[in-house]
Amino acid sequence: MRVGVLTGGGDCPGLNAVIRGIVRKGVQEYGYDFTGFRDGWRGPLEGDTVRLDIPAVRGILPRGGTILGSSRTNPLKVEGGVRRVQENLAAEGIDALIAIGGEDTLGVAAALHQEHGVKVVGVPKTIDNDLSATDYTFGFDTAVNIATEAIDRLHTTAESHMRVLVVEVMGRHAGWIALHSGLAGGANVILIPEQRFDLDQVCAWVESRFKIRYAPIVVVAEGAMPKDGDMVLKDGTLDSFGHVRLSGIGEWLANQIEKRTGKEARTTVLGHVQRGGTPSAFDRWLATRFGLHAVEAVRDGDFGKMVALRSTEIVRVPIGDATARIKTVDPSLYEEAGVFFG
Repeated sequence: MRVGVLTGGGDCPGLNAVIRGIVRKGVQEYGYDFTGFRDGWRGPLEGDTVRLDIPAVRGILPRGGTILGSSRTNPLKVEGGVRRVQENLAAEGIDALIAIGGEDTLGVAAALHQEHGVKVVGVPKTIDNDLSATDYTFGFDTAVNIATEAIDRLHTTAESHMRVLVVEVMGRHAGWIALHSGLAGGANVILIPEQRFDLDQVCAWVESRFKIRYAPIVVVAEGAMPKDGDMVLKDGTLDSFGHVRLSGIGEWLANQIEKRTGKEARTTVLGHVQRGGTPSAFDRWLATRFGLHAVEAVRDGDFGKMVALRSTEIVRVPIGDATARIKTVDPSLYEEAGVFFG
């Protein structure tokens, strides 16, 4: 059997660990051959491939990014795209395809399987941890650790200068990174997309900290919005999946806080730092297990499924269940963090 592998969407720590797990188990236990498709769905769309064997995956476990490359290519939006994907898979002799990605990448996988019969198995990947049907996605733990370390470091400079420091983290529709890193890093305010914030209340929390000679840290997800405003956009452009580019809520918030309180405020935007570099031990462990179980799903012919983490077990769920809705922060979890605001 020849199995194709691709990694789509934004890169994140742990992608190479998945690839390694897939190839090692597939070759050693089942005798499969593997073909990697470069740059997400662009690979099968254009027939751009690379051979994957055991020598190709040696030493990649601790590496960030993906040896296959990634992109936000959407073959469903390209004229004749589905036909080209099918023809290129046939030309390469691909019997099954493992797609590693988030909501968009797996949405394409689900459509290709349900509507066109492509034999696909999905692996959930996103630092935002916003895929339904799995407790965690790999990449999230590393992103939270990076953001928490940054917040730890910012506390000392905030206190030295008695400034407000606003830390903008990733999170378009879900505030998991902001919530986890903010709580772990001792932030005084955490703002997430799921809960529109009251700017007056934010400023009140900030001022209450200065009363006890304590410089506040405000953690804000990039998709957070004030009650009387909208998302802050970088520009009006859309990617091939229809997503706008977000940027600037941190700077906007710092300007508003400084204007309203008279306290000096500065912004740190962590951006792509959160999803780059060496994966954490947890992400290596989870990604490796996902890879091993994805190959088992291929062996069993259980296509149209995604491997998922439930408690400590790896299970299989329909890919459509994982992409049907975004997993957002439960209000009760956000309420817990509110004890530490102000």
